[in-house]
Amino acid sequence: MRSIAPTSCRRLACLPSSSSSQHPLLPAIMITRFLTDVRVTFNPFSLRSKPARLFLSLIPPNARSDGMKIESKMLPRTSKEPASLALKFKDGKEMNLNLDKMRIPEVMEEVDRHSRQLARKEELNGN
Repeated sequence: MRSIAPTSCRRLACLPSSSSSQHPLLPAIMITRFLTDVRVTFNPFSLRSKPARLFLSLIPPNARSDGMKIESKMLPRTSKEPASLALKFKDGKEMNLNLDKMRIPEVMEEVDRHSRQLARKEELNGN
């Protein structure tokens, strides 16, 4: 098995895998092709904003050119406002997540759950 260097692991946002068949430090992959709008508000100096920072790092570099609208609002260092994430999907569903009490695997699972439903519908329609 090929090992992943610690520096590249941080850049790829490696997360513990929930599946026992995968290596625990493989890069995390999130289904983002059904997202149309992403709005993130966070304090970059707060430890509770880590899920927001990691979520932004999981969005592919070509997402904007593929039509995704991404807005990020950084709060001042002294702000006590919790980190938040607002998403819109291609089917019109809106999802608002309070990232103050969530970890990144939970956020990814919420996004992937709806994305898998949309992928299933797309596959059944033959698109």
